[in-house]
Amino acid sequence: MHQQQFTNRSSNNDNQMLPEYANIPIDPAVENNLLRLRRDMGGSDDLVMRKIHNEGMNMAAAAVVYIDGLSNAMAINQYIFDVLDYSLPRYGEDTSTLDTGALAKKLLNGMGPIRTVSDLGSLYQSLLSGEAIILLRGHQYAYCADIREWKGRDVTESTNQTSIRGPRESFTETLRTNTSLIRRKIKDPRLWLETVTIGHLTKTDVTLMYINGLAKPSVLQMVRDRLGKIKIDGILDSGYIEELIEDNKWSLFPTVFNTELPDNVASQLLEGRVAILVEGTPNVLIAPTQMVTFFQSTEDYYQRSFYASLLRILRFGSVFISLLFPSLYIAITTFHRDMLPASLLISLAAQREGVPFPAFFEALIMEITFEILREAGLRMPRAIGQAVSVVGTLVIGQAAVEAGIVSAAMVIVVSVTAISTFTLPAYSMSIPVRILRFAFMGVAASFGLFGIIMGFFVLMLHLCALRSFGEPFMSPLSPYMHTDMQDALFRLPRWLMFKRPDSSMGASSSRIRKN
Repeated sequence: MHQQQFTNRSSNNDNQMLPEYANIPIDPAVENNLLRLRRDMGGSDDLVMRKIHNEGMNMAAAAVVYIDGLSNAMAINQYIFDVLDYSLPRYGEDTSTLDTGALAKKLLNGMGPIRTVSDLGSLYQSLLSGEAIILLRGHQYAYCADIREWKGRDVTESTNQTSIRGPRESFTETLRTNTSLIRRKIKDPRLWLETVTIGHLTKTDVTLMYINGLAKPSVLQMVRDRLGKIKIDGILDSGYIEELIEDNKWSLFPTVFNTELPDNVASQLLEGRVAILVEGTPNVLIAPTQMVTFFQSTEDYYQRSFYASLLRILRFGSVFISLLFPSLYIAITTFHRDMLPASLLISLAAQREGVPFPAFFEALIMEITFEILREAGLRMPRAIGQAVSVVGTLVIGQAAVEAGIVSAAMVIVVSVTAISTFTLPAYSMSIPVRILRFAFMGVAASFGLFGIIMGFFVLMLHLCALRSFGEPFMSPLSPYMHTDMQDALFRLPRWLMFKRPDSSMGASSSRIRKN
């Protein structure tokens, strides 16, 4: 029963979002309904009302109402009006005797799905979703024809998640286009969809996709419950959903994975996870997720396992460099100079001879400057944004060294740290790494290597305590799962991968072979 309420888009869920119209029945007089629609919508220019009259009568026998730009006007002219012209009673005949079943059948043959609504709340929900509303004189319900059509972006290559080998297609802002891209990759009837409407004003369609029998029932039920508890005026992007359904809302680390690549979503579904698609955004959410997922690229599975494993280990190492390299430089040059070779220590001392700031402030100035340049490069037009960020970094770094504000070694440290950040396939994971870098710099300047070790220990405790829809975020590393390590820090050859991950699936499904 809960699942039926979740998937029924025209049930009580819609009326609760329009309480002022939920109990208002549709008037048998077509003219009265048209006046009510025009008044409620403020006479909006995109509201199209077309009436059909019987011969010799002033009152409209029928009317078609739709929103210009959301509905297919050509289909309305070609099918609906032709069917109504031939089906409506002639002058003097009673419209109450109209065979509505035959009319619906004729409309169904030309238009597709036709359904009826009996109150204004459901009527407005259908109208504003792009459906055409057919009103008949003498009937206290209306027909809704699903002829939604609006312009959308074509399926193109993703600019945020690029790969050398593999499919080039990415999701768009149209929900049905996105579901079809996944359907093309998983041709199995067990791939199920459930849709709910969220947002009191935007009424955004949110769809769950999962493979029945592979997705863990407890996780699936938890996703349904959290989506059902969302009470908000509008959903404009999947980021709204992500923030409202994640487990630990105060953690810096994302516990819901997002991607623009259909092949990535398909692979996650095959491992028993749940995909959340939101109308109007190309980013699809995956739940539950794990820390290692943010270090995996879809390209890893299109390359030979040795090369993919090497690149994956390189990403893990790059994250440690991005997180700890500036703090290690600060700690060693401030508290632990005896750890450096004498020649290197003399070279660093010579470079810092004219620098007026301690190493911490020196690193802080350079890191903040680079973050400003990074953000400016993202917001500026693409034609000049990348050039400005690169040239600006070089010019400012060189000028700072010549002016004696920072040392040349610090410029190298900051540059290597920044480049290491870009090796992460998931941009959402690079954000907490960049934030925590400043925290580690602070403890390094205060307590040296001891502060870095204690800070790293606290970070590991926090990560091990995180959950993603009840599942351990650090799995299969903590708790350790030997069978799942085949595709964690490195990837075994495909002919050695016999099982799907136990960490994201029920025990009944974990024995299914992947190859």
